[in-house]
Amino acid sequence: MNPAVSSSAVVIGASGGIGAAVVRRLEASGRYAVVHALSRSRTGFDLEDEVSIAAAAAQAAEGPAPALVFVATGVLHHGFEPERSWRALDADHLLRDYRINAVGPALVAKHFLPLLPRDRRVAFAALSARVGSIGDNRLGGWHSYRASKAALNMLLRNVAVELGRTHPQAVIAGLHPGTVDTGLSAPFQRGVKPEKLFTVDYSAERLLAVIDGLTPADSGGVFAWDGARIPE
Repeated sequence: MNPAVSSSAVVIGASGGIGAAVVRRLEASGRYAVVHALSRSRTGFDLEDEVSIAAAAAQAAEGPAPALVFVATGVLHHGFEPERSWRALDADHLLRDYRINAVGPALVAKHFLPLLPRDRRVAFAALSARVGSIGDNRLGGWHSYRASKAALNMLLRNVAVELGRTHPQAVIAGLHPGTVDTGLSAPFQRGVKPEKLFTVDYSAERLLAVIDGLTPADSGGVFAWDGARIPE
């Protein structure tokens, strides 16, 4: 049997714009025996509740082993405006962004990575952001979002180092989707050129293509929608 078709895929954040588009593409591709579409509205999955994450992993473990885990979650401005200055720093804002943008994906890795088979190519990818790059930061601001995405990038790098010892064909990656026409980017689309404002379907197509093109040598990096590696 084709190893891909005997595997499953897991999409965390399946009710969001990008997550839903990724689910549609994966289901249409026929590459996986089952696609687990997890979200609070669809399945009661809660990224901020480790018990919920563990329960979802246990359910996924009952079927074909996952060959792809895609974390399509993230928060930028819900309830808080991105800080333009350090004077606007707020503990609740910082902690909220860390919980959702870094801690949540890390706990997904904790519970889902043990399900990945060792005898084939597997991938764990999470939506990151170019602004999480320390080396590429020229503007400052957006402290909570930048810092939480930088933390995510470091966690992915750590996971890649550790998983590579037991899963030589594994790929761990952060993905920068560009500016996608979703609720997350809606307040910040002014000035974005039409050709640079992507639909969710185009974004999903590009991100899945990037994952397919990565090798174990790329594991731990962050990559843009066009496949270019983003500085750490």
